[in-house]
Amino acid sequence: MESFAGRTLFVAAVDAEAAHVPEGAPLLITGIGTVPAAITVTKTLAQAAARDALPARVVNIGTAGALVDGLAGVFEVDRVTKHDFDLETLSDVSRYLLPETYELEVSGRLPTAALATGDKFVGEEALRRTLAQHSTLVDMEGYAIVAACREFGVPVTLLKQVSDNANEESYGTWAQVLERSARQLATSISDLGLS
Repeated sequence: MESFAGRTLFVAAVDAEAAHVPEGAPLLITGIGTVPAAITVTKTLAQAAARDALPARVVNIGTAGALVDGLAGVFEVDRVTKHDFDLETLSDVSRYLLPETYELEVSGRLPTAALATGDKFVGEEALRRTLAQHSTLVDMEGYAIVAACREFGVPVTLLKQVSDNANEESYGTWAQVLERSARQLATSISDLGLS
């Protein structure tokens, strides 16, 4: 296993999102969704911790849907929630739950956004409007990656490139924008000095 000690570990859901990560940088591909992201990051960090070789930082790069009109480019996430986990009727189990929201430190050099994470692809206006009450972007891995990093005390940064508008027009368009997304993410990585 590659050593991450003192280095930045880049994490993406799919290879195409990380196509332009700096050459030689440690890269982890999780697969799509919260469960694959949580398992892959946790397993990787546990193995690194056992060798006293945790990364200095995890940087999750990827695409996200815009929950409000007019968003484009790359955003640094300052707050992330899991949008499709709902236990309103079981309030007495709250002590068993992860935090509803994670607040993240940001560099101040990129525009920031609040991110909602869930396993449902958001492609309908009604859900988009509901999520937009508390978030500006939506993805399928961010919250899980932050939760895993927090368990190991590893600082984490989320960089999300707007790939679509999280509405009915989003179906079938994601794959078409991946190259542009990967290039914009690579530029942001460089601008932030994260390589």
